[in-house]
Amino acid sequence: MTTSFYDLECKDKKGESFKFDQLKGKVVLIVNVASKCGFTPQYKELEELYKKYQDKGFVILGFPCNQFGKQEPGSDEQITEFCQLNYGVTFPIMKKIDVNGSNADSVYNYLKSQKAGLLGFKGIKWNFEKFLVDSNGKVVQRFSSLTKPSSLDQEIQSLLSK
Repeated sequence: MTTSFYDLECKDKKGESFKFDQLKGKVVLIVNVASKCGFTPQYKELEELYKKYQDKGFVILGFPCNQFGKQEPGSDEQITEFCQLNYGVTFPIMKKIDVNGSNADSVYNYLKSQKAGLLGFKGIKWNFEKFLVDSNGKVVQRFSSLTKPSSLDQEIQSLLSK
């Protein structure tokens, strides 16, 4: 079992290993994303946050997931192209994964174990749930799909200043 955020590893959109130890000292926002969801326009605000704070030690990792209404049916290449063409996304988009169930990716199993959602529910309820991780690798906050990325600005600023 993973004992630290920095022990995590996943696959990037090309299927290559992405080790979380490279995120040490950074504030990280992890989001399960989908291209055909009512929340898809959040990509715009996510990209704005990323551009605003990336030079200050902020990273966003997007994890495409097709578990909610089959709203992310494309291949990893199609997803990346969609994000870039429609929202100018430059933050890292990882390989498509499951976030719930027996095939859930270890990244999401770890995140859910660290911060439960509303009423203690551990599962991911829908696309665009967000986990905010501080520069020490602690999962400090979990936000529902309804939370607009722009509303996280103050909290991100605060974590970056620590």
